[in-house]
Amino acid sequence: MHGFNDESIHALGQAVLKYAEDRLKLDPVPLDGPRSEEELDRVAGQTITPDGIGGLAALKLFEDDLAPACISTDHPRYLSFIPCAPTEASAMFDLVVGASSIYGGSWLEGAGAVYAENQALRWIADLAGFPEGAGGVFVPGGTIGNLSALVAARETARARAKLEERTGPGTRPWRVAATQAAHSSIDSACQVMDAEMVGVPVDDAWRLTGDRLREVLLRHGPETFFAVVATSGTTNFGIIDDLASVAEVCREFGLWFHVDGAYGGAGLAAPSVRDRYRGIELADSFIVDPHKWLFAPFDCCALLYREPAFARAAHTQKASYLDVLTSAPDWNPTDYAIGLTRRARGLPFWFSLATHGTKAYTDAIERTLAVARFAAEEIGRRDYVEVVREPDLSVVVFRRLGWTPEQYQEWSDRLLADEFAFVVPTSHDGETLTRFAVVNPNTSEDDIRAILDTMA
Repeated sequence: MHGFNDESIHALGQAVLKYAEDRLKLDPVPLDGPRSEEELDRVAGQTITPDGIGGLAALKLFEDDLAPACISTDHPRYLSFIPCAPTEASAMFDLVVGASSIYGGSWLEGAGAVYAENQALRWIADLAGFPEGAGGVFVPGGTIGNLSALVAARETARARAKLEERTGPGTRPWRVAATQAAHSSIDSACQVMDAEMVGVPVDDAWRLTGDRLREVLLRHGPETFFAVVATSGTTNFGIIDDLASVAEVCREFGLWFHVDGAYGGAGLAAPSVRDRYRGIELADSFIVDPHKWLFAPFDCCALLYREPAFARAAHTQKASYLDVLTSAPDWNPTDYAIGLTRRARGLPFWFSLATHGTKAYTDAIERTLAVARFAAEEIGRRDYVEVVREPDLSVVVFRRLGWTPEQYQEWSDRLLADEFAFVVPTSHDGETLTRFAVVNPNTSEDDIRAILDTMA
């Protein structure tokens, strides 16, 4: 490239490919762990200089000092937050996407990529029981997916209110209903939109239900709401809301029904738990993150709409230089979410699906569910730990009897310092607990036993 020294590009290319190949061959990968800024200053120092340090030197610095200061989310004993365990095929194809310089925002510029991404989206839409006309886009993550869906919901509600003259001058629907267990991104989206999130009390099984939702809507005035958010797999406990009853109430009051399945939506591919999602087929919008439990690399969230025209009306950006795109009937992914410039981030997921077939995905998800069930049973066999709530999916929350919050933290820190496992504390109703989030098919029953042994 003009202006850059390409004399050693062949050697650098070979070194990068070898690093990627060697990393993909590791079984298991090293867990590694964070280092302080002072430590990194000492080993890495100033890496950006007027003349550059050279590609080979920069790669060696990353391999020797920077990469080991990052926890490997694909380690089988990384069980905190929601891990990321991409297939080798998806990780390799991520290199291809980066090298291809594809703009994934419009059909005109990236038709082949958009075509492939749309097939991957269609597989998810079919799992959810969405109609033939459903569609959407891959966005960076659940936060942007939820925000984009809620923007479409608000614009649709405003248009309907104006059409039906349900609101007076200057008044508009501004509320969103969700439970306190909803992902933090819902509250964040409401803050960004200057909307009010109204909490709905959960039932005895900790789920959002239609009855509880109706009470809240009637108390505040249904006409002041533009959306209801249910969750299919909460982050902390993996709980699936009563989607069918929530959908019924949304239909009763004419409200947009959004389902956040960022983590748990992948369970739609598992026959053993599919019945727990009854009602998701009635959602107006739905998200699931393939980088969580569908074995794709960061960053990849599938955002789907039952009727994409509503999203297009809300999100299509207007500018003279975009007329050639917006005046065409083509499917332009940027019309369905916040943002104009976009990477074709769904391609690694598509490539892995095309490579392995959907049955392999079902088998892998069922495997993680089996390990989670084993974990709950194994905890029940030990007298010093107990499950807080029987798992709906692959998250198991449990307590170590008699431990203080400080003991949980000391235990977690020790596991990571020893590069043995990464399991962090969580909390519920003021009590410190811990949890296993099993989304890596390589996590085994032996891994679960070994971690529980450290708590004895």
